[in-house]
Amino acid sequence: MERYKYEEEAYHLGYQCIAGLDEAGRGPLAGPLVVAAVVFKKGFYDERINDSKQLSAKKREFLYDLIIETALDYKIIVKSVEEVDAENVYQASRLGMIQAVKELKVNVDCALTDAIDLRTDMYCLPIIKGDSKSISIAAASILAKVTRDRMMEAYDAIYPEYGFKKHKGYPTKLHKEALIKYGITPIHRKTFKPVIEILNQQMQFNF
Repeated sequence: MERYKYEEEAYHLGYQCIAGLDEAGRGPLAGPLVVAAVVFKKGFYDERINDSKQLSAKKREFLYDLIIETALDYKIIVKSVEEVDAENVYQASRLGMIQAVKELKVNVDCALTDAIDLRTDMYCLPIIKGDSKSISIAAASILAKVTRDRMMEAYDAIYPEYGFKKHKGYPTKLHKEALIKYGITPIHRKTFKPVIEILNQQMQFNF
């Protein structure tokens, strides 16, 4: 049980209810940030649940349903573009995780996160590359990733010229070229450097 080490250690320390926390969408220039929390029953393990980035879209979709069916509890929080711009992406991730834990129906006493310290009274273990080392964090990464990808595919129908279905808002060549050609949309993050540069160019042009 390669991805059960941290859960097992937490139970050994006396913690009874462990939540895995992760986010999707810290790096994109557009779209929301999505945070998820997942709590499994003690002893639950499924080797198919792994870091969402290491799975195909088809496998993520399958595991999304499996996690929702088997989890003791889960919560998905969507942080808007406006919140990301106002709070900065790291703080938005941290605050989203705290909110997710608070909105769970179960009483969590231990949080395992993908390298983010929640800085609350609850015991928190930030694990570097935690989504590939903890089943709870991996499950949260899948819920967050699938939720966000679905949202970006919906945005693709609204703004088809930007290619959101392909790159999900990340700063690819296609996305940057579309930004230069068409300008920014309401779902672009106005505090991210490439978007700021486009805004500055537009302001100079208007003058």
